[in-house]
Amino acid sequence: MTSSVPETPDNAAGQDDSPRSNPSEALPKSWNPGEVEAELYQGWVDAGYFEADPSTDKPAYSIVLPPPNVTGSLHMGHALDHTLMDALSRRKRMLGYEVLWLPGMDHAGIATQTIVEKQLAADGKTKEEFGRELFVDKVWDWKRESGGTILGQMRRIGDGVDWNRERFTMDDGLSEAVQTIFKRMYDDGLIYRAERLVNWSPVLQTAISDIEVKFEDVEGELVSLRYGSLNDDEPHVIVATTRVETMLGDTAVAVHPEDERYKHLVGTTLPHPFTGRDIPIIADDYVDPEFGTGAVKITPAHDPNDFEMGLRHNLPMPTIMDKTGRIADTGTQFDGLDRFEARVKVREALAEQGRVVAEKRPYLHSVGHSERSGESIEPRLSLQWWVKVDGLAKAAGDAVRNGDTVIHPASQEPRWFAWVDNMHDWCISRQLWWGHRIPIWYGPDGETVCLGPGETAPEGWVQDPDVLDTWFSSGLWPFSTMGWPDETADLAKFYPTSVLVTGYDILFFWVARMMMFGTYVSGDASVNAGAEPGNVPFKDVFLHGLVRDQFGKKMSKSRGNGIDPLDWVDRFGADALRFTLARGANPGADLSVGEDHAQSSRNFANKLFNATKFALMNGAAPAELPARTDLTDADRWILDRLEQVRGEVDAAFERYEFSKACEALYHFAWDEVCDWYLEIAKVQFADTAHAESTRGVLGNVLDAVLRLLHPVVPFVTETLWKVLTGGESVVIASWPTDSGVDADPVAARRVSDMQKLITEVRRFRSDQGLKPSQKVAARIVGVEDADITDQVAATRSLAKLTEPDESFSATASVEVRLSQATVTVELDTSGTVDLVAERARLVKDLAAAEKELAQTTAKLGNEAFLAKAPDAVVDKIRTRQQIATEEIARISARLETTGE
Repeated sequence: MTSSVPETPDNAAGQDDSPRSNPSEALPKSWNPGEVEAELYQGWVDAGYFEADPSTDKPAYSIVLPPPNVTGSLHMGHALDHTLMDALSRRKRMLGYEVLWLPGMDHAGIATQTIVEKQLAADGKTKEEFGRELFVDKVWDWKRESGGTILGQMRRIGDGVDWNRERFTMDDGLSEAVQTIFKRMYDDGLIYRAERLVNWSPVLQTAISDIEVKFEDVEGELVSLRYGSLNDDEPHVIVATTRVETMLGDTAVAVHPEDERYKHLVGTTLPHPFTGRDIPIIADDYVDPEFGTGAVKITPAHDPNDFEMGLRHNLPMPTIMDKTGRIADTGTQFDGLDRFEARVKVREALAEQGRVVAEKRPYLHSVGHSERSGESIEPRLSLQWWVKVDGLAKAAGDAVRNGDTVIHPASQEPRWFAWVDNMHDWCISRQLWWGHRIPIWYGPDGETVCLGPGETAPEGWVQDPDVLDTWFSSGLWPFSTMGWPDETADLAKFYPTSVLVTGYDILFFWVARMMMFGTYVSGDASVNAGAEPGNVPFKDVFLHGLVRDQFGKKMSKSRGNGIDPLDWVDRFGADALRFTLARGANPGADLSVGEDHAQSSRNFANKLFNATKFALMNGAAPAELPARTDLTDADRWILDRLEQVRGEVDAAFERYEFSKACEALYHFAWDEVCDWYLEIAKVQFADTAHAESTRGVLGNVLDAVLRLLHPVVPFVTETLWKVLTGGESVVIASWPTDSGVDADPVAARRVSDMQKLITEVRRFRSDQGLKPSQKVAARIVGVEDADITDQVAATRSLAKLTEPDESFSATASVEVRLSQATVTVELDTSGTVDLVAERARLVKDLAAAEKELAQTTAKLGNEAFLAKAPDAVVDKIRTRQQIATEEIARISARLETTGE
């Protein structure tokens, strides 16, 4: 990292050559982010900084934004996602990459249709009254008028996306992509129609995906019922269920083949109590003979495990509920009852027959609920469209195994393989009107045809009424948004994308879908133009954790602990929100945030602002520096530390360790630049020999710090960097690079010793109750032996020590052992020092030194330890023992002078 301003076209663009007598005047009195953020952001957009150009020779870096629902608003999970993607994009742009961060929204089939249906219901109308075409038109109207709230919120937090490339999962281009891949997969035998078990929502009257099912513990009932004779001496079995109404669909009772209790019954039948159907007793290894009675009722049309057993044993699969969750087609007195009403009535009817053996109520068990409508979902046999996933899932797994796609952190790989290696066929049809309609047409004589883009069905043919699962179209997102199936410049330049940033909680749903589709189309010239065979949609997958509250609890409406990120933007600024989230983001780990964290981040932005403004007031500016030998120790130290931190930040960003990058920058900027170098610079400004170079060093350090921080806190860094450097924008400035200069260990040692000396004097002053601003006359002895002669002026300034005059009389002293020698600071504390407090401090220090001596002496007296310990370890302990011995002598002598 060079010490001068990088001479790049980006950095030079827009330089102001007019004299600036006091650049700090260009800054407001204090940092008020709400007054400048919107204007700054619009300026970036108007300047075209976020627009990607596929024709350049720059290396490409691309991210597609996980499309938020068109119905959604920005929540903390979004804010984290977007902060991390923006940080990656901004840094790569500064590194010289051609960056594409592509935005867009998902049409959110169920959520959007539900909103519009509720609006109609408020007017006493239903979608059926309008018909499909008019209803879909109304949804489009809602989307244009009310959808996309989140896009404006993305601007509020500073998302540097290419707005010219904004996409929507139902725009014309993506609709063509959906139809193209559906037909291709249908023709390849990968899409088929079959009657299988699905998650059914009786309220929404559609199948829903696994990710839209949330499991909750509920207090239900466990009913044990008796099939067969009521006489214990005659054939019978006892089974238990939490959904007794489903016994209307029972077509078998299963037992384990080795269970001696039931071997004589296997192959026989027992009559159904209500339908009269014969219920066979079957043997299957799935049954656990140790659980309950060892017998289980089998309802193939309403339980996933029973369905699989039904397939194995070729059992009938009667569906006993209609789309609304009412009992139907059983031929019993329960037909027409709601499923929950039927649960009571069936149990009562069984009890009347004497078939209820036991009831456990309440019985706590986990039940799947629809995320959208809230009711418990019903496993239900239904005719749906499916994707055959065997080969697709294997390709998705192999892509990670082969290293074509790398998952960060690697600890998530086993979960990935467990999912893709055991994936079931995917139900892709939904019984909705809003969405991509399935491009299957049925002829009058039972013909079926799949139509591609531009193809039309013959007169009289009818299109399938279902639409595709939203995850189908979003699974094409990485390449459909860049123009697929056409061969486009964007695909050639930016596909496959560089990284996918998302939460680990949707790894198996969305990420797996994208991997399957991406590997499936990898043979296309359109997506292979700039890539090797075996194409994948993204090279890296970075999985972050969930945002939790300050106590580590998951945020939820029921707990009332949710945080609106826009509220934090209003109160603390977008930079504070972003820094808080990035500072807590480690690969795969959850992060806890609270208002204290946001306030701390706001304080950090204020610190940067005030430090830079102070530097500008004192003439600091980036400059070409003199030879390092002409710089002070403090100058060389801070430049070397800057280089070390730059390396740490670069390494952390490359490993997606945002927390480490932010921590390194926070502590460097606050603890070292502001708390130490800025204070030392005040002393050096008064030294004519070093004043100018100090202004240059401080200017260069702040320039680099602002550039390093920009990806995470773009607004305050833009405001400060432009005034500090006169450059056009830090957005297009160059990223700090390796200086190629070897660090100066001597300068680092001297500054470290000076910091230790100042810290010990400050501790003494605090112990004595001296005000921080109170100056005390002092003589500093031993600086030559300690090799810190050049640090004396800064030591006096920072420790508030004045030169002694003729009347000086030392009344107290502080002895500090530094790396080369011990330095004694003799102070004239007449009338200022609390001798009782001083003695208490010395007694405490003596106890610590004696404890250290005892511990080191014990170790050195342990022959077993000495025989095994490396020489270096033993030498270190001997040194500690020597230091402790010297400290005891020093403190004891000091105690003698303080009296009782």
